[in-house]
Amino acid sequence: MPKTVKIGIIGGSGLDDPDLLENRKENFMSTPYGTPSDALIEGKIKGVDCVLLARHGRKHNINPTNVNYRANVWAMKMLGCTHLVVTSATGSLREEVKRGDIVILDGFIDRTTKRELTFFDGKEGHQSGVCHVPMHPAFCERTRQVLIDTAKGLGVSVHERGTVVTIEGPRFSTRAESEMFRMWGGTLVGMTQVPEAPLAKEAGLLYATVAMVTDYDCWKDSVVSTGEVLKTFQENVWKVKNILIDAVTKIAELDWTETIQEAHNLVKSNMM
Repeated sequence: MPKTVKIGIIGGSGLDDPDLLENRKENFMSTPYGTPSDALIEGKIKGVDCVLLARHGRKHNINPTNVNYRANVWAMKMLGCTHLVVTSATGSLREEVKRGDIVILDGFIDRTTKRELTFFDGKEGHQSGVCHVPMHPAFCERTRQVLIDTAKGLGVSVHERGTVVTIEGPRFSTRAESEMFRMWGGTLVGMTQVPEAPLAKEAGLLYATVAMVTDYDCWKDSVVSTGEVLKTFQENVWKVKNILIDAVTKIAELDWTETIQEAHNLVKSNMM
């Protein structure tokens, strides 16, 4: 019998919409890794069980370094989620990837320096052992494809692949850094994909990202303005919402039993 899916959604401003979930229930949780960013909001999207979490808190008062990524991901696992579909506001490193475009990421480059990167840290009450989890592919390919197909079906401008350079933040890049990231082959620059993506893989969750382009970073724009970033996000957040709503139902129509088992086996087979 196919395994029932439950979809965790982690996002930022504009996604904590009372109309997005039916039968909403707030759940303030504690995990072995601490407290998540905010309440986990359980409910249904078109009959599919979902859980919403504001990555930076609903007041957007947690900067990227201080987000408790481990607690956020583990809470989703505790609630029985099978998938983790997240959103991310990003800067473009490519002329052809324009403001307001959607990118379904397939890779990341880690430039963070201060974050807890694994559940398997040897501390009491945490996961025991060491997990050398493979990070290729970095995202769940089946879930990515559902997001791509959904965006195309909605007529949204979507880039099917993209590598995000994840910086520590909260500051934006210097011009020299931005140019370096372009030379590395980066498509986007952001602040939240690491350690979220590797933690999701350690937790056996099927993880994919809908990234929205809000600016061109400083390789093209002389200054990246927070006000302009927010303006672009607010003008285009409807695309992300519509993709999420339609993708949830499409995910639920598929049989994920084998994919979920493979994700769990990957973790077990890479333990020491």
